[in-house]
Amino acid sequence: MPQEKKNDDELSVYIGNSPKINYITASMLIIKKNRFVSLKARGRAINAAVDVAEILKNKFVPEAEYEEIRLNTEQRPNPDGKTSNVSSIEIDLVIPETEREKLQ
Repeated sequence: MPQEKKNDDELSVYIGNSPKINYITASMLIIKKNRFVSLKARGRAINAAVDVAEILKNKFVPEAEYEEIRLNTEQRPNPDGKTSNVSSIEIDLVIPETEREKLQ
């Protein structure tokens, strides 16, 4: 992760139910400025997060590389008193040092 990473939320895109191009655009703005972006999603939005990462990497920012992919499961209480497992994913994309000079 870059040294200039200060606020996690400023470098993160939370994936939900909006059109994927919205998340791709937001991710492109962040990664071009900071050379790092973290895509985060839970539950059914995990598929969209993977799609956004692949589209971003293969079509819009080909110099980006996967730095880390984290998977997690948390137990969340339901309104009926039972608990459900909710999976989450964090996909970190970074532009390597060797590619950074080309962008400037």
